[in-house]
Amino acid sequence: MRSQTDSAGGLRHLITLDGLPRDALTAILDRAETYRRFPGQPAYEGRELAGVTLANLFFEPSTRTRASFDLASRRLGAHVLNLELHSSSRAKGETMLDTIYTLEAMNTDIFVIRDSEAGMPEFILDHLAPHVSVISAGEAHLSHPTQGLLDALTIRTHHRRFAGLKVAIVGDILHSRVARSTARALQTLGAGELRLVAPRALLPSEDEFHGALRFTRIEDGIAGADVVMMLRIQKERMAEAAALDEAAYFRDFGLDARRLKLASPNVMVMHPGPMNRGVEISSEVADGPRSVIREQVNNGVAVRMAVLASIAATLTRHRRPL
Repeated sequence: MRSQTDSAGGLRHLITLDGLPRDALTAILDRAETYRRFPGQPAYEGRELAGVTLANLFFEPSTRTRASFDLASRRLGAHVLNLELHSSSRAKGETMLDTIYTLEAMNTDIFVIRDSEAGMPEFILDHLAPHVSVISAGEAHLSHPTQGLLDALTIRTHHRRFAGLKVAIVGDILHSRVARSTARALQTLGAGELRLVAPRALLPSEDEFHGALRFTRIEDGIAGADVVMMLRIQKERMAEAAALDEAAYFRDFGLDARRLKLASPNVMVMHPGPMNRGVEISSEVADGPRSVIREQVNNGVAVRMAVLASIAATLTRHRRPL
């Protein structure tokens, strides 16, 4: 894979968190904190992306991530184009590269791409001009780097440290790009203990998530945890989805108030969304005092602003003169 940074260490692309050092992740989180605004406060308005054209190419359904990137780029002054599968040329038979080349010819500087096909962001990156940047907004089941960063930011704002933290990721880990990116971010940042909690059929293979502890009972997996992240059951990636008994799943692996008492008294409850209430999490917990789910959404805009501003700063150094 082509490097995600330039020779000076500036961020050029964000396809995965794999290989990015702790200093790089910390710099993004530090920058994101300067962009954070709470509901009711005026939104940040800046010019870090002035003169930059950004295309959001979402070839897979999304609400939160697409809206978050759209807001983040506009708040930094970018020109923004949004494309979805049903309205894109790809739906008419045009190949992905034809679409990319057309937009590249319109002076698009940054492509934000979500696709269900593994390897698509890297494939596009390998065919773009060197002055164009690519950000993954979700790649198959493999990677969702900005989600991993916003999860890390949410944890850091409450704990201010990662060392010693016990983090339990619960649910459909096998099909989850969020679990993979968040786990990578936490391990890079030095989290104390990562726990994977799922039915045996939804645990990933042993060659993934090195160093993580594995549990097949939620009670064991969340006991004493400082952070509990619940994951959505991803029926769209399951061949056996039609046979899933949601009531039985909630009985065995759902997070309710009774089970939450097993975790640390100061536990944070997280969920990347969309939530299946009554399947992986109860409304009482999702809307309760230990939940930071809405805060995650808020932090998502700040993190994406930080990533975009970092990439824009690098692009400026490589732009051709008029």
